[in-house]
Amino acid sequence: PPPAPSWGSMIADGRDLDQLRRAPWTSVFPGVAIGAAVLGFNLLGDALRDALDPRQHYKAKKGA
Repeated sequence: PPPAPSWGSMIADGRDLDQLRRAPWTSVFPGVAIGAAVLGFNLLGDALRDALDPRQHYKAKKGA
């Protein structure tokens, strides 16, 4: 069977310098997608912590 597609394998496929010169999007777009996913998960985690951490609410009300 063919290998399972993943963002990491897409970046690795475009690692060859000739491939990168001919078609840079084969590595750039998966790299941007990984960066966007990491940023999105970090922002989601921060928002959940802000919404659900009772100690954070106490500090905000106290003004610290």
